[in-house]
Amino acid sequence: MKAGNILGNACVPWKPTLPPHLPPPLSTFRCFSALPSSSSLKTKMKPKRDWAADWISNNDDTVRGFPIFVGGASLLAVLVNRAVTGIAPVADASSSQSRADLLTLGLAVTNILTGLVWLTIRPKSISVVNPQGVECRFIFSHLPDFVVSELLWAWESLSGVTRCRSLVVVYDCRCILQIGVAAESVNNEALAVDAAKLMQGSLYQAAIKSASQSYLANLSLYPGRSELPFLPLNTQAVILQPLGDKGIVIIGGDTIRGFTSSDQAWITLIGEKLDATLAKYVTNERLAVQDRV
Repeated sequence: MKAGNILGNACVPWKPTLPPHLPPPLSTFRCFSALPSSSSLKTKMKPKRDWAADWISNNDDTVRGFPIFVGGASLLAVLVNRAVTGIAPVADASSSQSRADLLTLGLAVTNILTGLVWLTIRPKSISVVNPQGVECRFIFSHLPDFVVSELLWAWESLSGVTRCRSLVVVYDCRCILQIGVAAESVNNEALAVDAAKLMQGSLYQAAIKSASQSYLANLSLYPGRSELPFLPLNTQAVILQPLGDKGIVIIGGDTIRGFTSSDQAWITLIGEKLDATLAKYVTNERLAVQDRV
């Protein structure tokens, strides 16, 4: 058997054993095509640039005002046409030219109004805000070290790579963690979390019932904002991550729609990890109480 370089257009002899009643194959050679080079792969993988989209984004005001220019030019063209051709300035319903001019005027006015609307209505710019509150670091005192380290790891991970600025963990009818920026109370201290009142609210009940993450991308639009008084007043977004059926993680952000889909998926995994750790702690605690009894 003779074999060429497999990286090139190599042909390897192939002699299959066929039954005598079958005709021989058309070719006794099986050819291998050459592998693409790295330069060709880079060329294929290189993203194409959309020049039209780039030009529109760089000339936003011009594009928004373009219908006004078109509508104004159309009005001027109709007036010039009637003046040059000698048509009477009064519209005559029996004249086809007058009917065409009326349609043109309607379209021109529509273009002008569209341009005015585009210039007036602009998307609201989303910016990062500075949470209004006080720094808080409350950890339930009876937690073992491995649970405390797990909670602190979750806070450092979320605050380091996401828009998380406040973190509250409620589990087994009590608040076990409140860290980050919290709302300020009347005595200039962090406003404590009322776990019993929170668990009676609609936000908590809906999250536990659905057993899935709830993302309030723009917190100011939701009436349930009043159920989270312990968060800073200008909290922009909130994620409610259930911890099984015994607790919840509340994450406050400083940007509207600041949590990406990747952040949400990661928070779900962190919630599952915390749920397993806290469930183990609660089980061990109950067993210890039974042993003492």
